[in-house]
Amino acid sequence: MSCGKTEELLRRLRRAVIAGKKIKVFSPLLDTRVLADCIESRNGSRSDALKVRNAREILDYINDDDQIIAIDELQFFDEEIIKVIRTLVANGKKVIGAGLELDFKEEPFGCMPQLMCYADKIDKLSAICMKCGSEHGVRTQRLIDGVPADVNSPLIMIGGDETYEARCINCYEINNEFHSIKGTIESKRKQEFVMN
Repeated sequence: MSCGKTEELLRRLRRAVIAGKKIKVFSPLLDTRVLADCIESRNGSRSDALKVRNAREILDYINDDDQIIAIDELQFFDEEIIKVIRTLVANGKKVIGAGLELDFKEEPFGCMPQLMCYADKIDKLSAICMKCGSEHGVRTQRLIDGVPADVNSPLIMIGGDETYEARCINCYEINNEFHSIKGTIESKRKQEFVMN
């Protein structure tokens, strides 16, 4: 969330184009923040992309000469994305993906844990905490009318900076007693770890 995932994906694609590689870019149709058939970073960089309803549909667009397949917002795809990516790799395609590892409840997001297990390389990016300015904004804070969202709100709500902001672990909040207790315990563990 606001850590530059899409921008990093676009940077890698620009390098691939310079190297003369044939690329193809995909994004879930579910992501409606960008209306055109493209992916776009928060700083305005963009690339044409095919919007697909589900993971399996990606395979319908792959040609033999495609070399690099880029997939943005991996967390929004169904479980088939794992088989699709493994099929692409088995067919000699390089796959570069970007996605959130945790949802707004601090829980693994969709198939991201499995995808991270299969990845040859993982770059974990962090944002700036929008509350305290820490460089370790590793949580996605969902806000509804400026207030942290309730744990029972829908898992997926497409939105921009007015709905989501990056937070560090200490500033992250959610309206649920269990998460508040859990956060306090995690903060103490972190302090104990640092002190040992």
